[in-house]
Amino acid sequence: MFKILKNLNKKQKVLIIFSIILICLQVWLELKMPDYMATITTLVETEGSKMIDIIKNGSMMLLCALGSLTTSILTGYLLAYVTCNFSLNVRKNIFKKVEELSTHDIKEFSTSSLITRTTNDVTQIEMFLGMGLQLLIKSPITAVWAVTKILNKSWEWSTITGIAVLILLSVVVVLIAVVVPKFKIIQKLTDKINNVTRENITGVRVIRAFNAENYQENKFSKVNKDLMSTHLFTQTRMAIIQPTMYLVLNGLTLTIYFVGAILIKNAMFANKLTLFGNMIVFSAYAMQVIASFLMLAMIFMILPRAEVSAKRINEVLEKEPSIKEGNFDGETKEKGTIEFRDVSFRYPDADEYILKDIDFKANKGETVAFIGMTGSGKSTLINLIPRLYDATVGEVLVDGVNVKEYKEEALNNKIGYVSQKAVLFDGDVNFNVSFGESKKEITDKKIKEAIKVAQAKDFVEDMDDKYESHIASSGTNISGGQKQRLSIARAIARDPEIYIFDDSFSALDYKTDSTLRKELNEYTKDATVLIVAQRIGTIMNADKIIVLNNGEVAGTGTHKELLKTCKIYKEIALSQLTEEELENE
Repeated sequence: MFKILKNLNKKQKVLIIFSIILICLQVWLELKMPDYMATITTLVETEGSKMIDIIKNGSMMLLCALGSLTTSILTGYLLAYVTCNFSLNVRKNIFKKVEELSTHDIKEFSTSSLITRTTNDVTQIEMFLGMGLQLLIKSPITAVWAVTKILNKSWEWSTITGIAVLILLSVVVVLIAVVVPKFKIIQKLTDKINNVTRENITGVRVIRAFNAENYQENKFSKVNKDLMSTHLFTQTRMAIIQPTMYLVLNGLTLTIYFVGAILIKNAMFANKLTLFGNMIVFSAYAMQVIASFLMLAMIFMILPRAEVSAKRINEVLEKEPSIKEGNFDGETKEKGTIEFRDVSFRYPDADEYILKDIDFKANKGETVAFIGMTGSGKSTLINLIPRLYDATVGEVLVDGVNVKEYKEEALNNKIGYVSQKAVLFDGDVNFNVSFGESKKEITDKKIKEAIKVAQAKDFVEDMDDKYESHIASSGTNISGGQKQRLSIARAIARDPEIYIFDDSFSALDYKTDSTLRKELNEYTKDATVLIVAQRIGTIMNADKIIVLNNGEVAGTGTHKELLKTCKIYKEIALSQLTEEELENE
């Protein structure tokens, strides 16, 4: 828990210190009231007492109460400000850390878990700081201060109070030991229910198409019931604390008065009034002690879950990215060259290599295509260039420099990347095409030009608001082919040295695919283009085609050369086109 408090800035720490001073003042004011109460009791019982003295002490009690109220409100306001800003900083730091993590690092946590840690877990800590921090500071100060006030009043009453405190502590310790492990399970189940819900929403079309609603409902119901039963276990156990507290509180009051009555009865007449006053004061201070432990009990109801949430957040914040950023700023003599030197790759937790001994070079102005059976490593290979992963063995060079040496921004400025799955963001068409930062300014003219090259002009201009038309998150309000074309336009608008298309034409019809490639070839003639494709028609005009098979290079050459020299390439070609079509091509 204390580790996460490092996210407090200097101003917030100063406000917390000021809040502690206010809380100390509040406690002092509250503990002064029983003293004035005892004085008033003595004045009332003493003959010849003046009313002005009683009013004076009563006024002091009222001032103490008003002072306590004022400091309590001010403390609450300051701590609310601190906790809200603390949550703001923590969420920002988690988000920033996730952006720094590699694809593999993110998979270690899972997407649903990272969402939960950024939202639910931060909320748990905010609740603890907002509700618990004031009590956590106030209750020990009150308890210790009140105990010092009553220690010399009566050993009988002190013993009774000590026994009451021991009972409370025993109940709290036992409950914490039973409940804390369950809070860890609750957060994991929250991750799970988030994952099931997310899966259900994103896959709703498939679920409906296969009449799998009942299956998904049962799946959700199971996780939901597990979460409910675990919550029920913790809440029913923690519910024991409050009635126990009130039972001890009322029992202590009764016992103090019962013992006090016996002591007063057996005391000399001259001491009866003093004992009565002491009993009133002791009872008030004993209530303060028990109330302090009651406040601590409330903290213990939220502290364990906040502690679990803090550990989960710290796991993310303390995670060291597996891919370290270099220092090279990207200024090179070479432009648009990509080279793989004896590159082999395997995923961090895997035993088998996905890619083995990959060796090739793409020069400026060349189009290099990759083709192979599903699972042959095509996407993995090109993902090594923008450092979504790092090569396990060998070197990947861009413009003659190892990609590991580049600053992330410098490397990305050289690349226009279109992922296998088209990703669009909530915003309009202009926003999605000009998304991100680039070395060159992306003007409205550039956006329209990129959309035209990507063959997206017709459908964009047919939309109600044209280039200002709204695109939903993930592009759910447009078709798959339209999403791909806008993703391609986004890469074109950057005017990079290197274009990477990871199976980015699969959702396009043959006519659109052919037209787009012709326009693209003309537009990118001075850039290097890497294409991963399943269609022979998409890549047959490439300057170089690399055929992958089980992670190894099975053939390299032009379309015509590979038809003669590479059996695997020919099999792929014949599965899509006839002999006659291949000959005509």
